[in-house]
Amino acid sequence: MNFFNLLQSLDELLYEVMSWLVFYPITLWRTLVRPLQMMDYSDLEQGDASDQQYTDTLSPPLFLLLSLILVHAAEIALVGNDAVVASKVGLSAFVSTNTDLIILRIVTYSLFPVMMATRLVRAKGLQVNRDTLRAPFYSQCYVAAVLAMLLGTGVILIKLGHDWSILAGAALAIFGLLWFGFLQTAWFNQHLKCGRLRAFGHASRAMVESLVAMVALSSLFN
Repeated sequence: MNFFNLLQSLDELLYEVMSWLVFYPITLWRTLVRPLQMMDYSDLEQGDASDQQYTDTLSPPLFLLLSLILVHAAEIALVGNDAVVASKVGLSAFVSTNTDLIILRIVTYSLFPVMMATRLVRAKGLQVNRDTLRAPFYSQCYVAAVLAMLLGTGVILIKLGHDWSILAGAALAIFGLLWFGFLQTAWFNQHLKCGRLRAFGHASRAMVESLVAMVALSSLFN
C-alpha cells in the first residue's frame, strides 16, 4: 500500500468514525420511540445490497457495540474498573483489559438476539442456518442495545452503593427486562401471526433461555 492509498484509507476511516456522532443519536432515538418499526426497517435493509444497507442509521451490531462502550465508559468514570479485569482467577484471567471486557459483554448481550432469532426461525418451521438467522438477529440487535444500556446503567447505580441508587438501579433493570419482554411478545405476535398468549409463550421461553445462558457465561468469569 503506497502513501496515497494509506491517506485515502485514513480519510474513509475518519469519516466513518465521525459519522457515528450523527447516526448514533438518530438510531438511538428511533429505537427508543419506534422499536418495532426499527426492527422492521432492519429486515427491509437486509434485502438491499451490502453497500446500500443502513445508510441513514448505524447497523444493528455496531449500534449494540457502541452502546456497550458508552455504558462501559460511564462505569469506569463513576465506579472504576470492573472486578473481572483485576481478577486473575479462572477464566477471568483472560479478561485483563477493558477491551477484553467489552468483547465479553458484547458476546453476552448478543445472546438475547441470537436466542430470539433462533426461537422465531424454529417457530416458523424453518431450518436454522446462516441465511434464516441473519435478518431476525440483526433486527434484535437494535432493541438488545437499549436493553444493554438499561441493565448496564442499573448495575452502575447498584455499584454506587447508596440506598437510593440501589433501589433506582434495581427498578431500572426490572423495567428494562419488562420492556424487552413486552416488545418480544409483540414481535413474535407480528411475525408468527399468532395469538398474544402463544406469542407470550415464545417470548418467555426465549427470554428464559437468554437469561440462563447469560448467567452461565457470566459465572464462568466470576
